[in-house]
Amino acid sequence: MSGYLDYSNRDDLLSGGARMIPIETPKGQFRVWTKRIGNNPRIKVLLLHGGPAAPHDYMEAFDSYFPGAEIEYYHYDQLGAGNSDQPDDPSLWELPRFVEEVEQVRLALHLDKSNFYLFGHSWGGMLAIEYALRYQQNLKGLIISNMMADVLAYNEYAHKVLMPAMDQTALKEILQLEAAKDYENPRYMELLIPNFYEHHILRMPAAEWPDPLNRGFAKLNHKIYVQVNGPSEMGWNGSMKDWNRMADLGKITVPTLTVGAKHDTMDPAHMEAMSKALLRGRYLYCPNGSHLAMYDDQKTYFDGLIGFIRDVDGGKF
Repeated sequence: MSGYLDYSNRDDLLSGGARMIPIETPKGQFRVWTKRIGNNPRIKVLLLHGGPAAPHDYMEAFDSYFPGAEIEYYHYDQLGAGNSDQPDDPSLWELPRFVEEVEQVRLALHLDKSNFYLFGHSWGGMLAIEYALRYQQNLKGLIISNMMADVLAYNEYAHKVLMPAMDQTALKEILQLEAAKDYENPRYMELLIPNFYEHHILRMPAAEWPDPLNRGFAKLNHKIYVQVNGPSEMGWNGSMKDWNRMADLGKITVPTLTVGAKHDTMDPAHMEAMSKALLRGRYLYCPNGSHLAMYDDQKTYFDGLIGFIRDVDGGKF
C-alpha cells in the first residue's frame, strides 16, 4: 500500500511546523496531522501517542527536554485522533491498518534507517512493536514506553497485583458498575480517579494534572478507544484483548529501549523481561513513575530516553 502517494506537494503545510499528510486506506484517502520540532539530520523521532485515539497533546512533555538535547522530533495525531481526520468507520481501527499509516507518514517525512527513531507510549508502544516487526529495515532505533508485549499478562497483572492493593470498597463498586455496563455513570470516574488513576496513571492529585494531559483527555475519540481498548479501565478487553508479541520480540534486531515504572498499570518486571527478549534491548526503570512517567518521574524518564538515543547515534549501543 505504501510508497505510491506523491508527497512532493507542499500545499499541506500549516503554520508552526505543522503539516497535514495524506494517507491511503482501504476506505479512501484521509489526512493526518504532524508537527516537526528541531533540526537534526541524524536523529528524528516520531512520537506515537497512546489511547488509542488519545491525541498528541500529552506528549508536549517532550517539548521541555528534546529541543535542549538537539533532538528533532515529530508530534503526530493518528487517524481518528486530535487534529487528524476522524472518519466514523470501525473497520479502520485495526493494527495492520495503523502500521501502514505509520509507514506512509515515515515516507512523507523522509525518515529512514540513518535517522529514524520510533517512540511508542502505551497503545503507541503496541503499534511501535507491530511496525518494527513489519518494517524494522527502516529504523535506527525503537522505544517502547509503558506497554507490555502481552495483553493477557497485562490483564493478569491488573487482577492479581493492582486490584488487591486498591481500596476494596471502592473496587467492589467499580466492578459492579462494570458488570452492569454502566460506564457512562459519573460515579464510575468519581471512583476511578482517586482510587486508580492517581495511583497508576499519574501520581498527583487530578486537580493538579498538567494542561496538555487534560486537553488530550478532553479530545479522546471514545468510539475508537472503546473498540480497541474496551470500555473497562481495569483491563484491556477490546478488540486487541488477545494480542501477544512476547515470543516475537527476538525478531526485532534494531537497538530498542523498553521503559517501565514502579507504579504503572503495566508490570515493570514484564517490561524488563521484554528488554532481555530483544536482541539489542535496554531497560529503563522509573522508580517514582506511573503510566505517565514522562510527567511524574521526568528526570529519570528523559535522561534515560536521551541517553539511549545518544548512545545509538554514537554507535555505543
